[in-house]
Amino acid sequence: MRYLDPKADLTFKKVFGEHPDLVMSFLNALLPFDHPGDEITAVEYLPAELVPQTPLRKNSIVDVRCRDNRGRQFIVEMQMVWSPEFKQRVLFNASKAYVRQLGGGEDYDLLQPVYSLNLVNDVFEPDLGDECYHYYRLVHVEHTDRVIDGLHLIFVELPKFKPHNYSDKRMMTLWLRYLTEIGDKTSTIPDELLADPAISKAVGQLEESAFSEAQLLGYEKFWDVVSVEKTLVGSAERKGRREGIAEGRREGVLQTARNLKQLGVDAATIGAATGLSAAEVAAL
Repeated sequence: MRYLDPKADLTFKKVFGEHPDLVMSFLNALLPFDHPGDEITAVEYLPAELVPQTPLRKNSIVDVRCRDNRGRQFIVEMQMVWSPEFKQRVLFNASKAYVRQLGGGEDYDLLQPVYSLNLVNDVFEPDLGDECYHYYRLVHVEHTDRVIDGLHLIFVELPKFKPHNYSDKRMMTLWLRYLTEIGDKTSTIPDELLADPAISKAVGQLEESAFSEAQLLGYEKFWDVVSVEKTLVGSAERKGRREGIAEGRREGVLQTARNLKQLGVDAATIGAATGLSAAEVAAL
């Protein structure tokens, strides 16, 4: 039996956007709920499209958006390629969801928290070592126990995930293993995943035989687009590094020429030593 990768747009939305019990299990496992009784017990799906207030802005599409019976909203996104502006987009979408809870004249105390959970199939915090789970919220800089509740932004770097680092969090470990260990070449699912009813049900949603020919073509196209996007991002980064190196070298040459000029070295000698033209030396 062949399985599809759960990180693809088609499969991710099928698993977590069509099965309330699975998205509840997933969110309860990965969200930073601090107190007993915070767990989600029921959800209703909301439109994934967050339409902007101004017509000049493009619509923002998230993978899954839902609300529980306490009014808390949850946004879930699967991001295959990291880009520097992704954090700002996450904050923008979460803020829109938070603000739009209220109609005109309603009290602010009706506002409920918004949780944005973002799974990233890329490393974007290399300086933080093996830590793959990143939680952001509004806290007092000096007294971090003082918190303004409202927005909760969570990012998970999937390539960094190691099961032994989260062995004390069983369901988090199982769900992250589900996302990182199952792919197009998977034919056998680990027994530990199948032993849990929710994970086992989610695995069943990935069976290739459950998808139509048109869906499978769309699935392959998705990975083609991801590959092209990674290539473009990589090319842009390499170009930026080359331009930065060239700019640095240029500035070094100019600084050397300035130093020689201050020492009273004649323009012809400076030009011969640095490769600058007479006009460039004169302009220093």
